[in-house]
Amino acid sequence: MKKNRVCELLGIEYPIIQGAMAWISDGNLAGHVSKAGGLGIIAGGGMPPEILRAEIRKAKEITKKPFGVNLMLMMESITEQIDVCIEEGVTVVTTGAGNPGIYMEKLKSAGIKVIPVVASVALAKRMERIGADAVVAEGLEAGGHIGEISTMALATQVAREVSIPVIVAGGVASGEQFLAALSLGAEAVQVGTIFIVAHECNVHDNYKNLILKAKDRSTVSTGNYTGHPVRVINNKFAKLILDLETKGATKDEIEELGKGKLRLAVVDGDVEHGSVMSGQVAGLVKEALCCEEIIKKLMTELKEQKIKLDEKVSRLEF
Repeated sequence: MKKNRVCELLGIEYPIIQGAMAWISDGNLAGHVSKAGGLGIIAGGGMPPEILRAEIRKAKEITKKPFGVNLMLMMESITEQIDVCIEEGVTVVTTGAGNPGIYMEKLKSAGIKVIPVVASVALAKRMERIGADAVVAEGLEAGGHIGEISTMALATQVAREVSIPVIVAGGVASGEQFLAALSLGAEAVQVGTIFIVAHECNVHDNYKNLILKAKDRSTVSTGNYTGHPVRVINNKFAKLILDLETKGATKDEIEELGKGKLRLAVVDGDVEHGSVMSGQVAGLVKEALCCEEIIKKLMTELKEQKIKLDEKVSRLEF
């Protein structure tokens, strides 16, 4: 992987990026992912600037290796969060919920690599034009806020239309899926759900156990007509939202009902009335491991699947 563009760009050993998950991806998780050779990401989300600073410093205590921060650009404190990232020497920023264009010069002049998360080809091309160093093409299989295009359909279309590295997210939790992402044009993968059950992840055990018990059809997409769909485990809260949607509840009513529900699940452990965000690959997550074991497992499976694929292709006639 030494010649991998993403590894060289980010200064990491393996092309594995830990997804930014609000209330989940803190400095402890990000620090241990980076220490293990991937790229850990702190989910800035709605963090007050000084809390973000504390989480960055926590990651620094764990590792000297690069790690990143995810910034939700619609947040009121975004300018202060960017200042914190610059002051603390963060080297990588991923972005969501907005266009980073107006902040690009400030971030790049501070030596920060900027990697927006995109859900369409048009947005990927726009991000390349404004100077993004890479893009994360995220399919609807991912957990949390999602777009409308599947990873299988999105990844190759993005990879064919931009020259910067493409990182694929959504539906990756195994070596088979890792290899598939690379075959679709990715140069790295971003994975989230598989890290929720990591020993170093500070999520409530109830949340972790629900992921470990999940099956292939355990997740649903809620809030679809609001323009901000969210993939979650299908619990009482999800069923309530889906029922209200069929009854014509307004966008504001749905969004008001969702306030505080992620924290309720992550921190308080109420996985029936809280929002348990998870990708569709939860059914593949069967054991709790440490971050280093997760990364090594993915890399080992990738190598094994590459060998198997080569054998299958060699039997075909061209």
